[in-house]
Amino acid sequence: MASSKKDLQQQQSSSKGKWGVLLGAAFLMGSSAIGPGFLTQTAVFTDQLLASFGFVILMSIILDVGVQMNIWRIIAVSRMRGQDIANKVLPGLGYFLAFAVALGGLAFNIGNVGGAGLGLNVIFGMDARVGAIITGIIAIGIFLSKEAGAAMDQIARILGVVMIVLTLFVAFQSDPPVGEAITRTFAPTQLDVFAIITLVGGTVGGYITFAGGHRLLDAGISGKENLHYVTRSSITGVLIASIMRIFLFLAVLGVVVTGVKLDANNPAATVFLEAAGTIGYKMFGLILWAAGITSVIGAAYTSVSFLKTLSKWVDKNQKLVTIGFIIISTIIMVLVGQPATLLVVAGAVNGLILPIGLGVLLIAAYKKSIVGDYKHPLWLTIFGALVFIATAYLAIVTLIDKVPQLF
Repeated sequence: MASSKKDLQQQQSSSKGKWGVLLGAAFLMGSSAIGPGFLTQTAVFTDQLLASFGFVILMSIILDVGVQMNIWRIIAVSRMRGQDIANKVLPGLGYFLAFAVALGGLAFNIGNVGGAGLGLNVIFGMDARVGAIITGIIAIGIFLSKEAGAAMDQIARILGVVMIVLTLFVAFQSDPPVGEAITRTFAPTQLDVFAIITLVGGTVGGYITFAGGHRLLDAGISGKENLHYVTRSSITGVLIASIMRIFLFLAVLGVVVTGVKLDANNPAATVFLEAAGTIGYKMFGLILWAAGITSVIGAAYTSVSFLKTLSKWVDKNQKLVTIGFIIISTIIMVLVGQPATLLVVAGAVNGLILPIGLGVLLIAAYKKSIVGDYKHPLWLTIFGALVFIATAYLAIVTLIDKVPQLF
């Protein structure tokens, strides 16, 4: 009887631990998506499309779910990371994918550290570069802890909730036309396909698309027997980022419909200041810092997870390399700022990651040498193929647009 009770307690503890990891992976993906660029992007598009931006968000959520379900499921059943799957499909492609993710992760981490530094500047008035250094030290401390994975999950959950709650408060303060927003979500007066594709790339593009899937793999949650858990976690990750996007959309909408002009240099800050005064501005600083540091953690973790299976040394020294990744990002931010050329190149390369990664994994889903006897749902394949075409188009447009900027 005592043994049976002990077994039941162990099962409950194991189940609780698994759900903690699943939720942590979802928040890692969701909070990684909510970076400083996410805040600006949402404010700018809302200012342009007003209530009709709700339709753009709805379409992007549907496409995001399709992307994440495809990628996370195939990673889970193959029990391999994205770059290893790519090398199985086409030898050498995994190395390119790993390089692209690492380059994009490093460049955008410079921006993430900088954004977090600006957040501390808003809250405490300190120099933004000092704020960047403090943020880097905190991020390093997380990876130095004995249970770095659990610490990362917990930080992502806590800060993710903080960002959503604070943005919801400001959305209430701005008093947006909710009825019109709901109506235009399903019957828009303006339609911007480019905005939809851009939002998909901003939410599940680059390293973000693999962040949660790799986290679950590292935690041992993989195989067909865990697919229902993986699917729930992938959808939850998209919903976390989307809830934040919706609340921010409503907050911005409530401000711009009154005729307020957003500051082009920091449109999201204008919204919080106008809606809730000085307190709102300080809240924006906290959200900006939280968005920055969670993206720093997500980018560093995922970038190194791509490199570690391509190098035995990196695999053995994963924690050290991750810390080094954060240190380099912070030093470049403090000494150089945001180097324009690096960001332009990374932006162009980053645009290739989602279509290449998604396309390769869709091919892998039908290779028995990779997924065994797993049968990938046809509707998910069709869904994924449509997103592949759309994001490939955006990647080509991005390359054509950004490469000339280098000369």
